[in-house]
Amino acid sequence: MSTSNDSSQIRELTISIADRLFIQVGNWNLYLGDAGLAKDLAIECHANFEQGANVAARKSLEAIQVKLGGGSTRLPLSRLIPSNQLFDLEEILEPYCR
Repeated sequence: MSTSNDSSQIRELTISIADRLFIQVGNWNLYLGDAGLAKDLAIECHANFEQGANVAARKSLEAIQVKLGGGSTRLPLSRLIPSNQLFDLEEILEPYCR
C-alpha cells in the first residue's frame, strides 16, 4: 500500500474515531478528538489492520498510554473508555481490515 493511501486511511480513521469514542471520567465524557488521542489511536490501529478488527482494536487500546496528573501517571486507553466503546472501535475498523 502506498504512503498516500496510508495517510488517507489514517485521516479517515482519525475523523471516525474523534467524535465517536470517548474517555469516561465520572459522569463526564471526553471525546478522543478533544483529548488529542484520536490520531494516535488511528495510527496504532492502522499498524494492526492485518490482525483483524478485534485484535487491532484491543491491541491499539492497550498500546496508547494516556498521561494523567501532568504525566506522573499513565494508563492504557483501554482502562479509560467504557467497555462498549471497544465494540464501537471494532465496528469502525471492520471495513479497513478486510
